[in-house]
Amino acid sequence: MNKKLCFALLALVLVVSLAACAGVGENEENAPLAASGTIAAREANVAAELSGRVTQVWVEEGDSVEAGAPLFALDNAILQAQLDQAVTAVDAARTTVAAARLQEEAARLQYEMALQGARLQEQAARAVAWTASTPAEFDLPAWYFQQAETISATAVEVQEAYDALELERANLAAVRRAASNADLVAAETRLAETQATLLVAQQTLTQSRGIADVEAVAQEQLDAARTDLEAAQTAYDRMLSTTAANDMREARARAAVAQARYDIARDRLDMLRTGQYSLQVQAAWAGLRLAEAGVAQAEGNLAQAEAALAVLEATLAKTTVHAPFAGVVLTRHIEVGEIVAAGSTVLVIGQLHEVELTVYVGETSYGQVALGQATRITVDSFPGQSFAGTVVHIADQAEFTPRNVQTQDSRRSTVYAVDIRVPNPDGKLKPGMPADVEIAR
Repeated sequence: MNKKLCFALLALVLVVSLAACAGVGENEENAPLAASGTIAAREANVAAELSGRVTQVWVEEGDSVEAGAPLFALDNAILQAQLDQAVTAVDAARTTVAAARLQEEAARLQYEMALQGARLQEQAARAVAWTASTPAEFDLPAWYFQQAETISATAVEVQEAYDALELERANLAAVRRAASNADLVAAETRLAETQATLLVAQQTLTQSRGIADVEAVAQEQLDAARTDLEAAQTAYDRMLSTTAANDMREARARAAVAQARYDIARDRLDMLRTGQYSLQVQAAWAGLRLAEAGVAQAEGNLAQAEAALAVLEATLAKTTVHAPFAGVVLTRHIEVGEIVAAGSTVLVIGQLHEVELTVYVGETSYGQVALGQATRITVDSFPGQSFAGTVVHIADQAEFTPRNVQTQDSRRSTVYAVDIRVPNPDGKLKPGMPADVEIAR
């Protein structure tokens, strides 16, 4: 009986133990994951974009600020003076634009007046243009070509005539430079000079008629001029039978014809330039375009002045630094009268309405954490009170546990970082607070 009783007791103990082990295992599997971390807040390091002396500071550490609230200001006296100068420059530029537009309007009226006058002048010519006669060599009526076409064709003829004139002038100059023509050139020069002297002497005698003594002297000079001219003419005539004289006469004849062709072409072009193609109208049109260019330049100067003003306004606005978002001033390193450098941090603002903390879970627990999973956070500062959080990020890669987490043995293993976001409407949770986290499996 004793042996049977012992076996029964041992069996009972074994059953109870197995049941207890099964209960413990089940509780461990259902128990939430526990981890620790430190409360952190999203922070902004506030710095001025400009260097300068601090004139005002409106916040202290611990103050709550709204987004866009002014935090501190820098001395802006120089920028304000430059801004006033830029405003004056913009006003002056606007006045210049108004004056340029008035000049443009005046130039437009001048152009219209010139065009009107020119059209009135050619009114009679337009009336007979249909019945005007044309040379027998023309097969087309006078009205066939437009005025612009006729002017263009005549302008081409003027240019060709000018080119031909230049060629004949160069040819004449070459003939005159030839060594074989030196005597002929000298005779021509002498003949031209004596002709000029005779013409002057004749006019002098005409003016001195009826004046005693003066008329006699003038007559003597005229007689001498005639004698010199006759001698020069005789000397020149002796050379006319030479080859040099023939070449010279032909070269001079060709130059004279080329000059006449050019002059006639120019005269015809001037005659055709009537109405809207007259020089008066073209000059007025050029004046109008110049006035339009003046308006464009004045408007460009105005745009440049306005851009400079906008730059100064933007720069002046940067002398007052505003809060980038709603939050709490965590640190302040600025006082009135200090000189701050652009980009140097003088205030730190944190968003405390919602805080964050990062915890680390082992590889064996990685699969039991999911985005959006609820968490329970406790801190030593508020015993018996818990705060609800949500998993917002899970690291994709494992890392070695930071050395400030868990024991030395645990730090040899790899873990995954889990970020948790915690609403903090009452502002009880502060950055730097140690926190314990329970993540529901």
